[in-house]
Amino acid sequence: MKSHLEHQWFETFFQGPAVDFWTRAMTPALTLADVDFLEKAFDVKPGARLLDVPCGNGRHSIELARRGYSVTGIDLSDEFLAAAQAELDADWRKGDMRALELEPSTFDGAFCFGNSFGYLDHTSAVDFLSALAGAMKPGAKLVIETGMAAESILPALVQKRWHRLDDLMVLSENRYDPWESRLNIDYTFVRDGTIETRPTTHYVFTSAELRRMLEAAGFQTLSFQGGMTGEPYQLGSPRLLIIAQRE
Repeated sequence: MKSHLEHQWFETFFQGPAVDFWTRAMTPALTLADVDFLEKAFDVKPGARLLDVPCGNGRHSIELARRGYSVTGIDLSDEFLAAAQAELDADWRKGDMRALELEPSTFDGAFCFGNSFGYLDHTSAVDFLSALAGAMKPGAKLVIETGMAAESILPALVQKRWHRLDDLMVLSENRYDPWESRLNIDYTFVRDGTIETRPTTHYVFTSAELRRMLEAAGFQTLSFQGGMTGEPYQLGSPRLLIIAQRE
Protein backbone atom coordinates (compact mmCIF):
# COMPACT_ATOMS: atom_id res chain seq x y z
CA MET A 1 0.00 0.00 0.00
CA LYS A 2 1.48 3.32 -1.09
CA SER A 3 -1.42 5.14 -2.76
CA HIS A 4 -1.24 7.88 -0.13
CA LEU A 5 2.46 8.51 -0.76
CA GLU A 6 3.74 11.31 -2.94
CA HIS A 7 5.59 10.10 -6.04
CA GLN A 8 9.34 10.11 -5.52
CA TRP A 9 12.28 9.86 -7.93
CA PHE A 10 13.43 6.46 -6.64
CA GLU A 11 10.20 4.80 -7.80
CA THR A 12 11.39 4.95 -11.42
CA PHE A 13 15.11 5.76 -11.25
CA PHE A 14 16.48 2.22 -10.99
CA GLN A 15 15.99 0.89 -14.48
CA GLY A 16 18.12 0.68 -17.64
CA PRO A 17 21.51 2.41 -17.38
CA ALA A 18 21.12 3.20 -13.66
CA VAL A 19 20.78 -0.51 -12.88
CA ASP A 20 23.75 -1.30 -15.16
CA PHE A 21 25.90 1.34 -13.47
CA TRP A 22 25.19 0.30 -9.88
CA THR A 23 25.52 -3.40 -10.72
CA ARG A 24 28.95 -2.88 -12.29
CA ALA A 25 30.15 -0.51 -9.57
CA MET A 26 29.44 -2.97 -6.76
CA THR A 27 32.15 -5.56 -7.29
CA PRO A 28 32.17 -9.07 -5.75
CA ALA A 29 35.03 -8.01 -3.47
CA LEU A 30 32.97 -5.13 -2.07
CA THR A 31 30.03 -7.45 -1.50
CA LEU A 32 32.16 -9.97 0.39
CA ALA A 33 33.59 -7.24 2.63
CA ASP A 34 30.09 -5.91 3.34
CA VAL A 35 28.73 -9.35 4.21
CA ASP A 36 31.68 -10.17 6.44
CA PHE A 37 30.87 -6.97 8.33
CA LEU A 38 27.16 -7.79 8.52
CA GLU A 39 27.80 -11.31 9.79
CA LYS A 40 29.98 -10.00 12.58
CA ALA A 41 27.50 -7.24 13.46
CA PHE A 42 24.47 -9.52 13.57
CA ASP A 43 26.22 -12.23 15.61
CA VAL A 44 23.52 -14.80 14.87
CA LYS A 45 23.70 -18.43 13.77
CA PRO A 46 23.02 -19.69 10.24
CA GLY A 47 19.31 -20.19 9.77
CA ALA A 48 18.51 -16.82 11.33
CA ARG A 49 16.04 -14.64 9.41
CA LEU A 50 17.56 -11.47 7.98
CA LEU A 51 15.81 -8.55 6.28
CA ASP A 52 17.44 -6.56 3.45
CA VAL A 53 15.62 -3.35 2.54
CA PRO A 54 15.93 -2.01 -0.07
CA CYS A 55 17.76 -5.03 -1.46
CA GLY A 56 18.58 -3.85 -4.99
CA ASN A 57 19.82 -6.84 -7.00
CA GLY A 58 20.12 -8.84 -3.79
CA ARG A 59 23.91 -9.04 -3.79
CA HIS A 60 24.15 -9.00 0.03
CA SER A 61 21.24 -11.34 0.64
CA ILE A 62 22.46 -13.83 -1.97
CA GLU A 63 25.85 -14.07 -0.25
CA LEU A 64 24.17 -14.32 3.17
CA ALA A 65 21.98 -17.14 1.86
CA ARG A 66 25.12 -18.93 0.63
CA ARG A 67 26.36 -18.76 4.21
CA GLY A 68 23.22 -20.41 5.52
CA TYR A 69 20.93 -17.54 6.53
CA SER A 70 17.26 -17.18 5.62
CA VAL A 71 16.83 -13.90 3.74
CA THR A 72 13.99 -11.58 2.80
CA GLY A 73 14.70 -8.80 0.31
CA ILE A 74 12.39 -5.88 -0.50
CA ASP A 75 12.81 -3.40 -3.34
CA LEU A 76 10.77 -1.20 -5.69
CA SER A 77 12.78 -1.88 -8.85
CA ASP A 78 11.41 -4.65 -11.06
CA GLU A 79 14.78 -4.91 -12.83
CA PHE A 80 16.71 -5.30 -9.60
CA LEU A 81 14.25 -7.88 -8.27
CA ALA A 82 14.38 -9.85 -11.52
CA ALA A 83 18.17 -9.97 -11.25
CA ALA A 84 17.92 -11.18 -7.64
CA GLN A 85 15.35 -13.85 -8.52
CA ALA A 86 17.55 -15.11 -11.36
CA GLU A 87 20.36 -15.76 -8.86
CA LEU A 88 18.47 -17.17 -5.90
CA ASP A 89 15.05 -18.60 -5.09
CA ALA A 90 14.33 -16.63 -1.94
CA ASP A 91 11.73 -14.41 -0.31
CA TRP A 92 11.97 -11.44 -2.67
CA ARG A 93 9.19 -8.87 -2.36
CA LYS A 94 8.28 -5.73 -4.27
CA GLY A 95 7.67 -3.00 -1.73
CA ASP A 96 8.20 0.62 -0.73
CA MET A 97 10.47 1.30 2.24
CA ARG A 98 8.13 4.17 3.19
CA ALA A 99 5.19 1.80 3.65
CA LEU A 100 6.49 -1.56 4.80
CA GLU A 101 4.05 -4.30 5.67
CA LEU A 102 5.96 -6.87 7.70
CA GLU A 103 5.19 -9.69 10.06
CA PRO A 104 5.71 -8.58 13.69
CA SER A 105 8.74 -9.75 15.69
CA THR A 106 9.97 -11.97 12.86
CA PHE A 107 13.53 -11.00 11.96
CA ASP A 108 16.78 -11.74 13.77
CA GLY A 109 18.53 -8.87 11.98
CA ALA A 110 17.93 -6.20 9.36
CA PHE A 111 20.05 -3.92 7.22
CA CYS A 112 19.74 -0.90 4.93
CA PHE A 113 22.78 -0.38 2.69
CA GLY A 114 23.78 1.73 -0.28
CA ASN A 115 22.78 5.27 0.78
CA SER A 116 19.12 4.28 0.60
CA PHE A 117 18.28 5.74 4.00
CA GLY A 118 18.96 9.20 2.57
CA TYR A 119 16.07 8.80 0.13
CA LEU A 120 13.72 9.47 3.05
CA ASP A 121 12.75 12.80 4.58
CA HIS A 122 12.53 12.99 8.36
CA THR A 123 8.92 11.82 8.62
CA SER A 124 9.43 8.88 6.24
CA ALA A 125 12.68 7.93 7.95
CA VAL A 126 10.95 7.74 11.34
CA ASP A 127 8.15 5.63 9.82
CA PHE A 128 10.71 3.31 8.20
CA LEU A 129 12.62 2.78 11.44
CA SER A 130 9.41 2.19 13.38
CA ALA A 131 8.31 -0.43 10.83
CA LEU A 132 11.66 -2.19 11.14
CA ALA A 133 11.47 -2.12 14.93
CA GLY A 134 8.06 -3.75 14.83
CA ALA A 135 9.29 -6.50 12.53
CA MET A 136 12.43 -7.33 14.51
CA LYS A 137 12.79 -9.53 17.55
CA PRO A 138 13.96 -7.92 20.81
CA GLY A 139 17.76 -7.86 20.84
CA ALA A 140 18.03 -8.11 17.05
CA LYS A 141 20.60 -5.88 15.35
CA LEU A 142 19.95 -3.25 12.68
CA VAL A 143 22.83 -2.11 10.45
CA ILE A 144 22.56 1.07 8.37
CA GLU A 145 25.20 2.17 5.88
CA THR A 146 25.16 5.66 4.39
CA GLY A 147 27.52 8.05 2.68
CA MET A 148 24.95 10.83 3.08
CA ALA A 149 25.48 11.67 6.74
CA ALA A 150 26.30 15.36 7.04
CA GLU A 151 29.75 14.69 8.49
CA SER A 152 30.59 12.52 5.47
CA ILE A 153 29.12 14.24 2.43
CA LEU A 154 29.42 17.96 3.14
CA PRO A 155 33.14 18.46 3.90
CA ALA A 156 34.24 17.01 0.54
CA LEU A 157 31.25 17.91 -1.65
CA VAL A 158 32.20 18.64 -5.26
CA GLN A 159 29.93 20.20 -7.85
CA LYS A 160 30.58 17.72 -10.65
CA ARG A 161 32.13 14.29 -10.98
CA TRP A 162 32.54 11.88 -13.90
CA HIS A 163 32.45 8.10 -13.49
CA ARG A 164 33.30 5.54 -16.19
CA LEU A 165 32.49 1.84 -16.20
CA ASP A 166 33.37 0.18 -19.50
CA ASP A 167 31.13 1.76 -22.17
CA LEU A 168 28.99 3.66 -19.66
CA MET A 169 29.86 7.23 -18.64
CA VAL A 170 28.02 8.89 -15.76
CA LEU A 171 28.14 12.55 -14.72
CA SER A 172 26.89 13.44 -11.24
CA GLU A 173 26.09 17.11 -10.52
CA ASN A 174 25.48 18.15 -6.92
CA ARG A 175 23.42 21.04 -5.54
CA TYR A 176 22.99 21.37 -1.79
CA ASP A 177 19.85 22.99 -0.35
CA PRO A 178 20.70 24.20 3.19
CA TRP A 179 17.09 25.17 3.95
CA GLU A 180 15.98 21.54 3.66
CA SER A 181 19.36 19.88 4.38
CA ARG A 182 18.89 18.14 1.05
CA LEU A 183 21.37 17.16 -1.63
CA ASN A 184 19.96 17.23 -5.15
CA ILE A 185 22.01 15.12 -7.57
CA ASP A 186 21.44 14.98 -11.32
CA TYR A 187 22.86 11.83 -12.92
CA THR A 188 23.56 11.96 -16.65
CA PHE A 189 24.12 8.58 -18.32
CA VAL A 190 26.01 8.49 -21.61
CA ARG A 191 26.24 5.29 -23.66
CA ASP A 192 26.30 4.52 -27.39
CA GLY A 193 25.47 8.12 -28.28
CA THR A 194 22.42 8.17 -25.98
CA ILE A 195 22.30 10.79 -23.22
CA GLU A 196 19.76 10.67 -20.40
CA THR A 197 19.60 12.80 -17.23
CA ARG A 198 17.72 11.68 -14.11
CA PRO A 199 17.30 13.85 -10.99
CA THR A 200 17.61 12.46 -7.46
CA THR A 201 17.21 13.84 -3.95
CA HIS A 202 18.96 12.74 -0.76
CA TYR A 203 18.21 14.07 2.69
CA VAL A 204 21.27 14.83 4.80
CA PHE A 205 21.08 14.07 8.54
CA THR A 206 23.79 14.54 11.12
CA SER A 207 24.96 11.41 12.91
CA ALA A 208 23.29 12.67 16.10
CA GLU A 209 19.98 13.11 14.27
CA LEU A 210 20.22 9.53 13.07
CA ARG A 211 20.92 8.33 16.60
CA ARG A 212 17.92 10.23 17.98
CA MET A 213 15.61 8.82 15.29
CA LEU A 214 16.78 5.31 16.07
CA GLU A 215 16.21 5.77 19.78
CA ALA A 216 12.73 7.22 19.19
CA ALA A 217 11.85 4.13 17.11
CA GLY A 218 12.90 1.71 19.86
CA PHE A 219 16.56 1.02 19.08
CA GLN A 220 19.67 1.44 21.19
CA THR A 221 22.55 2.77 19.07
CA LEU A 222 25.58 0.60 19.80
CA SER A 223 28.25 2.11 17.56
CA PHE A 224 29.19 4.45 14.74
CA GLN A 225 31.94 3.11 12.50
CA GLY A 226 33.72 4.71 9.56
CA GLY A 227 34.49 1.55 7.61
CA MET A 228 34.34 -2.21 7.39
CA THR A 229 37.43 -2.70 9.55
CA GLY A 230 35.86 -1.02 12.57
CA GLU A 231 37.58 2.35 12.45
CA PRO A 232 35.75 5.06 14.45
CA TYR A 233 33.48 7.41 12.56
CA GLN A 234 34.69 11.01 12.38
CA LEU A 235 34.33 14.19 10.36
CA GLY A 236 35.24 13.39 6.77
CA SER A 237 34.78 9.61 6.97
CA PRO A 238 33.39 8.67 3.55
CA ARG A 239 30.69 6.41 4.98
CA LEU A 240 28.87 5.87 8.25
CA LEU A 241 28.01 2.39 9.47
CA ILE A 242 25.51 2.33 12.33
CA ILE A 243 24.91 -0.73 14.46
CA ALA A 244 21.78 -0.52 16.60
CA GLN A 245 19.86 -3.05 18.69
CA ARG A 246 16.12 -3.54 19.00
CA GLU A 247 15.21 -2.95 22.63
